Amino acid sequence: MPAAAADTVRTEAAGLRFSVPGAWTRVPAASDVRAAQWKIPRAAGDADDGELVLFFLGKGKGGGTQENLERWYGQFTQPEGRPSRDAAVLTIRTVNGLRVTAVDLAGTYRAASMGGEAAQPRPGSRLLAAVIEGEDGPWFFKAVGSAATMAEAKTGFDAMLGSLEPHR
Repeated sequence: MPAAAADTVRTEAAGLRFSVPGAWTRVPAASDVRAAQWKIPRAAGDADDGELVLFFLGKGKGGGTQENLERWYGQFTQPEGRPSRDAAVLTIRTVNGLRVTAVDLAGTYRAASMGGEAAQPRPGSRLLAAVIEGEDGPWFFKAVGSAATMAEAKTGFDAMLGSLEPHR
């Protein structure tokens, strides 16, 4: 069920202000490169909740838009073997002076692992992610979960991106 605009929580992290759906729960960030982190409630029948992370590595750090898109594409494989870049849906817009490049990609997800161990592939996954470019950025939002959970989260994710504004 998409969150109504009235059912949002305004928040701030790493120099950005934005609104997230009220049903998403902010949780402690799992590492220092994660500026903020949320649990996205699982869809009915899904085993796991989704996750939204805001990454901020410092002003001017973290790579360019294309570099990050390529990294995200590389974390997914497609059942028919075509390149994930060809399966991805990209949208580019400007929100309150910030350039927002968003990607929506489904397939088998293999999380980037720390320490070089191969992560377990998770078929039926979906990524909603965005590179946010601005004077004090870049920032990176990455939401991952089952296709059903992310389908339910899509409206809230898009609304969150539409609510972005720089905060100093």
